[in-house]
Amino acid sequence: MKHLIKLILAGSLMLAGSVFAHHSFVAEFDSNKPIQLQGIVTKVEWTNPHVWIYLNVKNEETGEVTNWGAEMGPPHGLQRRGWRRTTLNIGTPITVDGFLARNGTPRVNARSVTLTATGSSPGQTLDADSSIGSGQQ
Repeated sequence: MKHLIKLILAGSLMLAGSVFAHHSFVAEFDSNKPIQLQGIVTKVEWTNPHVWIYLNVKNEETGEVTNWGAEMGPPHGLQRRGWRRTTLNIGTPITVDGFLARNGTPRVNARSVTLTATGSSPGQTLDADSSIGSGQQ
């Protein structure tokens, strides 16, 4: 019986950890603060529970460059929307439409990502599987 209780407690703790690891949109981002960022991809983290892209964004007034993080949906959700691990590469110029982090850090929850047009090919816009669309407002 002791072992059963220990097993139940351990399982409960593991479940609680995964519940807290995933957050709602409203807990971290502000739907009243949309933003559009243009920059160059510096890093892509294709991991669960969210894919993150990082981009250097230059402030046109000051010239200062800030590295922003953009949270997207989970890998499987992005794949259903046409994303692949190879869609974004380091150095790719992109535009991210999203919502600012509540805590003032340079992070956004991305709604869409547009690859900058090159030559005669128009820029492609992909849905970023934002958590704002999943009823977590």
